[in-house]
Amino acid sequence: MECLQCGICCKLFVINLNKEEYNSKQYKTIFEDFGHVQDFEEAELIGANLLAQKEDGKTCIYLENKKCSIHHRRPKCCQAFFCDSDQEWSQSMIKKINLYKQNHI
Repeated sequence: MECLQCGICCKLFVINLNKEEYNSKQYKTIFEDFGHVQDFEEAELIGANLLAQKEDGKTCIYLENKKCSIHHRRPKCCQAFFCDSDQEWSQSMIKKINLYKQNHI
């Protein structure tokens, strides 16, 4: 499977960092300005482990010119998702992407 590099998934889905990614502090998060929550379970509960978004409140902060600017170190959930995946867990996401394409492209 190969990424189509359309950037649509980066506009439609909020990214949850896993414990290792969050604690690495190498990603900008939505609550970054308020400090790092040490307890990951608490961070998950309040959404502090969510990747930051651009001012539009929808688009991943790392999306630039329809491409991931951190592609080489993107979060695990981004690495696992492809638009042509046949994995059951990704089917609802793929439907949303296709609907977006129908209405915006």
